[in-house]
This record gives sequence, C-alpha cells and structure tokens, in this order.
Amino acid sequence: MNRSNGSPSDWSITRQGRAVAASDFLQLNPAEAPRGGMSDWLAREIRRAVAEGLLPAGSRLPATRVLADELGVSRGVVTEAYRRLTEDGHVAGHGRAGTIVLSAPLARPTTAPDAPHAPGPPNTPLTPATPAAPATPDADAGVSGGSGVTGALGTPRAPGVPRTSGPPGTGMLFAVPPGTGVFDALRAAPARIDLSPGLPDLASFPRTAWLRAERTVLAGLVPADFGYGDPRGTPALRRAVARWLAVNRGIAADPDEVLIVAGTAQALGLLALVLRDEGVTRVALEDPSSLGIRQHLHNSGLESPPVPVDARGVRVDALRATGARVALLTPAHQFPTGVVLDGARRRELAAWARDGGLIIEDDYDAEHRYDRPPVPALRATLTEHVAYAGSVSKLLAPALRVGWLLAPRRYRDALVDAKRFADLGNAALPQLVLAQLMESGALERQLRFLRRRHRVRRDAMIAAIADSMPEAVVHGAAAGLHLMVTLPPGHDDTALAAAALERGVKVQPLSWHTQRPGRPGLVLGYAASTPTAAREGVAILGDLLSGPA
Repeated sequence: MNRSNGSPSDWSITRQGRAVAASDFLQLNPAEAPRGGMSDWLAREIRRAVAEGLLPAGSRLPATRVLADELGVSRGVVTEAYRRLTEDGHVAGHGRAGTIVLSAPLARPTTAPDAPHAPGPPNTPLTPATPAAPATPDADAGVSGGSGVTGALGTPRAPGVPRTSGPPGTGMLFAVPPGTGVFDALRAAPARIDLSPGLPDLASFPRTAWLRAERTVLAGLVPADFGYGDPRGTPALRRAVARWLAVNRGIAADPDEVLIVAGTAQALGLLALVLRDEGVTRVALEDPSSLGIRQHLHNSGLESPPVPVDARGVRVDALRATGARVALLTPAHQFPTGVVLDGARRRELAAWARDGGLIIEDDYDAEHRYDRPPVPALRATLTEHVAYAGSVSKLLAPALRVGWLLAPRRYRDALVDAKRFADLGNAALPQLVLAQLMESGALERQLRFLRRRHRVRRDAMIAAIADSMPEAVVHGAAAGLHLMVTLPPGHDDTALAAAALERGVKVQPLSWHTQRPGRPGLVLGYAASTPTAAREGVAILGDLLSGPA
C-alpha cells in the first residue's frame, strides 16, 4: 500500500502484528508499571479503584487468566497481586464465583475533579488527510457511526433545512445530497456485500446468553414489576451501567446519575430539547463527523458549525472561534478518522469547558480496540462539564435500543422530565436482561469474543485494500468497527459509491460525513462482514478505481 501521503502509522497496526497489552478493566496500562514491580503496581491500582469508588463492595475482579492475557503478563503476576489484596482484606476468593471486593470506599466526592487526564500516546499517530468534498448544508435529521436514526421528538428543524417526504429511491441514493431517509434507503438497497460502517457482527449476538439471562430475570419478577416504572430506567440497569462505566471507562458515577435512553439518538433528542430551552441554537461538530449526528441535530432545530480535526484531535482554537457554547465530540475514537484526542488538546478542551462550554461526549465504540491502550472518557475528569452518551448498539445490537446518558447536575431534572414525556421510560424487560448480562460477566465475555473476531475481519480488509487499492490511505485501524480510506484528489467518492452499489457492494462516501471541502474517500465497515466478503467487496472497489474514468 502506498502511504507516501502520510506516516506509515496511518493504518495503526503494530509492526509485530500483536495487540498492545492493556486492559479495559480500570483502564490498566502495564507500560505505567515500574520495572520488576508489576504485582505491586497492579495491587496498588486496584486498591486505588476501591478507595475511589470505582470498585464498590461486591464487584467481581477479572479472572486471573483473563487479566494476565490482557496485560501481557504471566498469570502468576496477577495471582500475586490478588493474594496481596486478599491479605489486606480488600478482596476474597469465592471459588467459581471469582474474586470479590469486600471493602467499601469512603464516601465518594460529589463531583469528580476537573483536572483533565491525558491518555498515553496512541500506538501510532495519524497523519491527517484533509476531509472530503462538502456535504450539503441541507442535509437533515439522523446517529453515531453513520447509521442514522431520523426524527427527534417532533422538534423544529434548523432554518433552511427542508424535510424530505421519505427515503429516496435506490437509483437516487448518490445522485442527490443525502436527506432524511438516506440511511433507510441504503439499508433497504439490495446488495450482496454490505460494508456500511456502524454495525457490529450481528450474527454473533449472544442468543443463548440472552435467553438464559431472560429466564433468570423472569423467574425473579413479581407482578408489580410488570407495571409502569421509573422513567430514568430500572434501578438494576442503572446500577449495572454505573459499575460497567467505572470499570471499563474510568467514570465514577452514582446510579442516580444514569438515565437509560433508547440509544444515542434519543439522548441527543432529549439534550436538544433541554438545551434549546436554555437558548442554545448551535452545537459545534467535528469535521469530518457522522452525517447521522449532523442530521439529528438539524432535525432538532440546531445548527452544526464545523470544527476541523487534525492528527491530535479536534482543533480547540477553531472551536473557540465558532462561538458555540456546546460541542459534540467523539474523543476516544473520532468518527470517522479514528484519531484519539491527545493530552494537550484535552487540557485545552477542559479550559474551554470551564469557560462556560458544554461537551456532549459520544462514546460510540470505545470498547472495540485492538492496537492501543484504552483511552479514558472525558466524563471521568470533567463531570460537571460533560454530558456522556453511550449504548449497546455497537456492542450487542442497535435493535435493542438501549443506551445511557450521564449529564451535569444542572440538566438532570429537565432531562428526566423530557424522557418521561417522550415515552415514560424504556421497556423494563430488556433493561433487566441487559443488567443480568452485565452483572454476570456475560457481556464482558462477549466483548472479548467480538474483539478477536473483529480484529481478524479488520486485518482481512486492510490486506485487501493493500492488494486492490494501492493508492488508498487507511486511517483509524487501531480501534472501532470501520476504516476511513482516503483517495488521491480527482476521484468522486459519491460516484464510486454509486458504481459499487450497482456491483452489489454497499459503502458510504467520505463526503457524506464532511461539511467542508477536502480529499475524497470512503468509510468502510468491516465488523459485520466475513473476511471473504470484505476481500471481495474491496476487490470490486479496486476494479472500479482502476477502470476507465
């Protein structure tokens, strides 16, 4: 693959082909451990997490074999750390139930400190490619990762944004600027190979584990549990989400801070209602960024001034220049470039937030990483300046329509009211089943399984691009479910996407996801396609690129 237009690290694969040793559990990075003191370091980090409330009493520690594998150390290192914690009285072994935290922390501070936490440098920096051709300012209504969801509680649209009556015909998908129904039409379009971004491997949905959890839940319900519930969500799921975020994203939150929503789409709709009541009319967006997100904001009556992204993440100086009071960002894995917001930019962003700004953090696929350490969430250190949105759409399936929103204190009551009047709360049974999956460890096991499976598919797609699209530059491969591929100037990415669909391959042009002019390209999803399908699809793209103009 010709990568002369950028650093060899554009594609973010380690030279040895091995994953970076790091664990989502407490965001542990063994590179931070002193030489010869790995067990001491691990025990100290777990003690700290217990003291800070990230691991409350009753939490289950990972199995020694699993944690050792994630950290790239011998099992004896983890066993020794657990032994020391047991001697201290922090944890106790419970046979097949695992190692359980015994000691509860002192009272957790009501707000987390606002000192930004700089992540370690990503495994390989991205050499930026300029984003591609502009999307029309008339693009309206959609959500994260490009698979948009239209409509936002019937709220008004941004000025100058027309409403389309329905999905465009398949033949018109790429002939006109993308409107409200474009993702519906693309999903409905017949194709042998679907390389659309934003989907996990849906064939790997854990049906057996889900059925087992559902039986367990149903067996324990009383008649009153089938009545109307708390619009914030079931207490069981709010507790489970709080624990999941503490362990996997470094966010210390009380279950009462968690609002269960119908995916990130609804989180944005609720936030839009509340922010418009405050007089907010503009939400700054990274550029490039998800067309679906932009459409959703427009459908909610909010403008979306673009803010450029470079190799270090969003340009905070450009964000200040927009004058927007609110910014929607994807700092852990910027969509679609894959850039990680670096430490210096995090500090600049924290200063902007303390000057009166609000960050909406879309943590859409942070769990899926392959070649880099985990990246802490902004919410972990900027509690009162970040509205944090996440979901299981990229981890289990978007059809579940389950997500969560953690907002600054000043917005919580208004958001609960908005949720109450939107739908009285999510359906309780799927919430309880998901809580059971989280608490039993089944969701963590599913994540480990998906990482291995997705990594194989990603590697197959990268190899296919090297063989069939030698002029392409691959970005953002270290994490996520998609690749951004930029092409030399002169290519028309919408024409390429249209030609690919005629050949039975679905892709999304990069220009759909930009607001300013730039290089053409494609956003290719690999998680939902077999390696064979990915290779065939990329070969067709290569054939189209090499054919007559």
